[in-house]
This record gives sequence, C-alpha cells and structure tokens, in this order.
Amino acid sequence: MALQLDPSRDDLPLMANTSHILVKHYVLDLDVDFESQIIEGTIVLFLESGNRFKKQRSSPEETCRSASNEACRFRTPEPCHIPVTNTRTFSSKVGYNDFVICGKGEKDTSGKDGNHDNQEQASGISSSKYRCDTGNHGSEDFLLVLDCCDLSVLKVEEVDVAAVPGIEKFTRSPKLRNQIVHELVALPADRWREQLDYYACCSQAPGCGELLFDIDTWSLQIRKTGAQTATDFPHAIRIRYRTQPQGRSVTWTSDQSGRPCVYTMGSPINNRALFPCQEPPVAMSTWQATVRAAASFVVLTSGENSAKPTQLREGCSSWHYYVTMPMPASTFTIAVGSWTEMKPEICSSDDLAAETSFSPSEAAFRNVGVCGHVEYPCRFQNASATTQEVIPHRLFAPGCLQGACQEALLPLIPPCLSAAHSVLGTHPFSRLDVLIVPASFPSLGMARPNKEKTGHVSDSGSSVIKHGLNPEKVFMQVHYLKGYFLLRFLAKRLGDDTYFSFLRKFVHTFHGQLILSQDFLQMLLEAIPEEKRLELSVENIFQDWLESSGIPQPLQRERQAGEECGLARQVSAEVEKWVRVNRRPRKRKRRETEEVFAKLLPDQLLLLLEHLLEQTTLNPRTLQRLERTYHLPEQDAEVRHRWCELVVKHKYKKAYGHVERFLQEDQAMGIYLYGELMVNEDARQQQLARKCFELSKEQMDRSSAEVVAEMLF
Repeated sequence: MALQLDPSRDDLPLMANTSHILVKHYVLDLDVDFESQIIEGTIVLFLESGNRFKKQRSSPEETCRSASNEACRFRTPEPCHIPVTNTRTFSSKVGYNDFVICGKGEKDTSGKDGNHDNQEQASGISSSKYRCDTGNHGSEDFLLVLDCCDLSVLKVEEVDVAAVPGIEKFTRSPKLRNQIVHELVALPADRWREQLDYYACCSQAPGCGELLFDIDTWSLQIRKTGAQTATDFPHAIRIRYRTQPQGRSVTWTSDQSGRPCVYTMGSPINNRALFPCQEPPVAMSTWQATVRAAASFVVLTSGENSAKPTQLREGCSSWHYYVTMPMPASTFTIAVGSWTEMKPEICSSDDLAAETSFSPSEAAFRNVGVCGHVEYPCRFQNASATTQEVIPHRLFAPGCLQGACQEALLPLIPPCLSAAHSVLGTHPFSRLDVLIVPASFPSLGMARPNKEKTGHVSDSGSSVIKHGLNPEKVFMQVHYLKGYFLLRFLAKRLGDDTYFSFLRKFVHTFHGQLILSQDFLQMLLEAIPEEKRLELSVENIFQDWLESSGIPQPLQRERQAGEECGLARQVSAEVEKWVRVNRRPRKRKRRETEEVFAKLLPDQLLLLLEHLLEQTTLNPRTLQRLERTYHLPEQDAEVRHRWCELVVKHKYKKAYGHVERFLQEDQAMGIYLYGELMVNEDARQQQLARKCFELSKEQMDRSSAEVVAEMLF
C-alpha cells in the first residue's frame, strides 16, 4: 500500500535503506527531449554492502507497507517501445562494444560502430507479473529501497559485469560479479581514470536477468528471488526509466531570451524525480553522466571536467561529465539550454598560468598531508593544486545578457576565486561553471535541513525530514539569518585574524566530509582563548541562537551598538531630512532651505528605506523625489524590493510598473510582495497581483506557485 502524505503539511520521507547497502557510483546515460519535456535513459548503480550485513530480512511492514497479509506485488513493466541508445562514453583500451538492452530470446541489433545512433528499438520487456507472499519466500529476500518520485520505471536488471572484455586484468575473481564490483569500487585513488573507464564499460555490459521491482509514491523497491542478504544481492543493476514533465526535481521553462531550458532547482525532494537514488547525505557516491540533446543546446552539470560536445549525428550532440569526489546524490545538478559562453576578450599569460587545470594524475598525486575523508583523488594532496588561486571557470548566459555579463560579471570571477583561496585555502573542486539562471529559479529553496531536523532513523537507515513537503518551508529564512548573525558574533568575539585562520583550518581539516553544526562550533570554541570564551559553549549557543525564538541577547546588544556607528548615524540624519520633506506643504515659504541629501552606500540606502517603511504616511511627492534622488529602479534587487514595499504600502500608483517588473524579473524574492499586495485589500493592487501571477505562474517552481495561489485565491 503506497504511503499517502499531504504535501502541504507532512514530513518528507527518506526511504533508502542505507544501513544495509550503499550506492558507490552512478552511471547515467540520458536523452533530453524538449518537445515532450522528458528526460529518458538508464542509470547503472554500483553497490557495496558491509561486513555488518548479516542475513537481514526485511519485515512485511518495510517491504510492502501492508497492514494485512495481502500479497505484495513486484513487477516488471508493461510492454512498451522506447528509444534504445548505445551508451559508450569512453574510448577505452579494452575495446568493448556497445550494447542494446534486449529481452530474453532477442538478438542484439545495435550497430557495432561505437556511436550513439538513437535508433528506435523494441525493448523486449516482458509483461508478466510477479507476486511475493509476505508470509513465504518473499519476506526472506533482501530488498533494495531507493528514493524515487515522479518517475516511470520501465525495466530493472542485473548487469553482467563479468562479460566485459579485459575485466580479468584487475580482478582475482573474473567470474564472480559482486566480487568484480567490490574490487572496482576499491581501486586506489591514483587509478581514478582507469576506474571511470571500467565503470563505463561495465555499465554497457548486457543484462543477465530481470529483477523484480515495485514503485510507490516515494520509493523504488527492488529484489532478486533467492538473494536473502545485501551481500547476495546484485551489486551492479541497470534501471531504465523516464522522468515526467511535472516532475519536481527539474524545471522546464524559458530563459531570458525566450529559449527553452531545463535545470535542477532547489526542490524539497532533491533529485529523486530525476533519477532513483539514495537520498540520505550519508550515502556519498561518485558519478559519471552522458547526456544527449539537440546540437543547439549546451549541457552543464556539476562535474569536475569542462566537457565539450561530441557530435553524434546531424542535429544531436553528446556531453560527458564525471565526479571523483564522493558526495551526496542531492549535489548532482544539470542544466540544458541555448546559452552562450562568455570568454575574456584578452587573456594575459599570467591569467593562463593562474588558471592552469590540475587534474589528478599518478605524477601529481602525492601525500602532502593526512586527510580525514574516504580515499579519492584529493586536491589537498596535490602540491600544485594547493597553490592554485584561480581555478578554470566558464560563464554561460542567455544571448540577450551576453554584453552585460561580458562587461560586468566575467571580470569579477577571478578576483573572487583568488579571495576565496586567500581566506579558505585550497579550492576543493578543480573548476567552476557559472550559469545565469532564469528569473523563475527558486533561490530561496536551495537550503537543506540539517540532521537535527530529521525524525527517528530506522535500523534500515530510512527517516523523515520534518515538514519537508510544506511549500512555505523554503521561504522561512529566520534560521539562516540567525546563523549568519551568530557567525558574525563569533567572528567579533575572536577577532578577524583568529576567525579567518580558524575557517582555513576548518576547511583543511574537514574537506570531503559530512559535518554537523556541533562539530563546527566545538572546533571554533577550542580556537577561542580562554579569556575571550567567557560563558560560551556549544550547549549555550544552541539554546540562545538556534532553539529559542526571537532575537538573541548578544545580537540585540550588537544592534544597539550598530545604531551608534558613523554610517548608521548618517542614515538616521538622512531619514530625518526625508521626514521633514514629507511634512512640508505643497506650497513652501520662499526662504525655506532646500534639503540636500548625502550620497549613500547600497547598504545605507537599504537601511534608509527600511526606516522609511516605518513611517505611517509618505505622500506621492516624497516618493517621487525619493525615486529620482537615488535612481531606485536601477538599484540591486534588495533595494528595489524595499522600494516596491514602499510603493505598495502607500499606494503610489505611478510606480506600480516597478512592482510588476519586480514580480516578473525577481520571482523568488517577489513572493513576499504578493502578500503585501493582497493584505492591503486594495482592488487595484489585488488586480495587479493576479495579473502578474497569471503571466508568470507557468514559469514558477511548484512551491512558489502553490504559496502565491493560496494568497490570491
């Protein structure tokens, strides 16, 4: 029986049984189709069980979620015709031919030229159904549970990695498939390139038996008859699937130039509607992905390499990315669109030297320090990478923004990277891609809950995220703001030199690892001299800053002190001027002195508008002069947001166009403005809110659209 949850208020389940078995590597082979708004292909999972995995049997409740003795049905998919593509991603030394996944009794009809031909082939999938009685052998089979949502799973099969030519070169047991996977996963870090090659070849190997599977709202459950433990379960499985147009892990929309694009966003369900995965952060894995799309599109991912397109046939290109640092599946990102790469007009020899790519190799990989993470080709152990101030980077944007990005943004990236290196030390990643996303990108939804906010973790590793499905959750910023001010408070207590020295040490100590807030705070407190620590402790900080409502006492004192600083006093003086201007009658006395307003910094301007929002009434003349004095429509989004709040509060009709523009171009921040427009109960403002929502709701992410719709209707 499927787990039914109310997405407006319920917890988000993490179903993967990570305590029993872990995914160590994913190989994705995908086709992106903008016409159908579907991503389709295969994903191969390379699994590893531990020595603690005895003959654990899944309970009927866990395997079937059934409250009775009703039989649980595991199935293979209905007959269907799907595009089958060759999936060769490397020009490997072993010379392994591509495979088309065929059903029982069918011959491999794929071409042998090693190219992706995207031929339409019958999959040969059986339509038979399988039943497993929870009171009989079914309950004795080990069950692999993956987090999965909004996916159509077509076929699941074991991969015959033993059929890969040359596999015997690095394994002592060439006929034992699980042992082959174990030895492949265990290859040392300095053989990472060979490991990726073998992962690619193994992912293309033929199937050696379909696996029983079932899928419910939040999980994909896979079993093999007779495999009673995680050790016995196949350690290389291939899943053929397709996404759904309304899947909640990716957004199909248009960029600022009106061209179609698709990208992963900060969804509450992370990537489980993009590919079946193990969602809990403890499931750290590497991955490689081959993505095909029309030749007019650019494919970007969070991979370590700067991929270039390979033309497969006329009008179709392929992009290949990989990651060698184990990370949670939620960190995988993809974006496909008609973007233009910005390149420096002049590149000096110094710039080229600073941006030299240091990919890990046997020669460069050396032990320059002891790392606490699992083994991978770590840049902190590469002597050349540790001194690299500016890593290779690319900037992509819609064509209509090319000039602005070329002029304003591209020159900023190298000094920002250099500053990050000077403060934090070695860049953990070998390169950086920067993409200008559409206005609909839900920037307030990128946050992830920490471990303290999850519910009870079961023996299998499954748990829940409290209120993780509440669409309003992504707009609650209180904990981020308090966290920011906590760090500022601690930095002030330590002093900048000590604080930044600690940050550098922290990054060096814990890079490549999952860290809790307690670990960070404990290490930070140990860096504070005893005379400055006073009564600070991890327990007190959690109590005062994280677990208590309201503004913490240290922050209130800092706020009072901040009001006395020179910049804040200057803003207060400007506020008084504007209050005087607002009180003056339309016809002034001749000798009355004209107010002269000081030039303000952006942060000061923001503070000025916040103070003016506290005024009960501002007349249209004052608002018009305020707009012209500071050129408010040309300021950054934070300032324009405050300006729009003033416009809405005081019903300044002449500037309603600024509000409409903000709701269209800054959709994530504009969510709050919809509420302001509706709460005033002004017919024209409510009409404006509904008009803007109608124009942008198709481009909004689902959570934002749900929240706004609830405000408006």
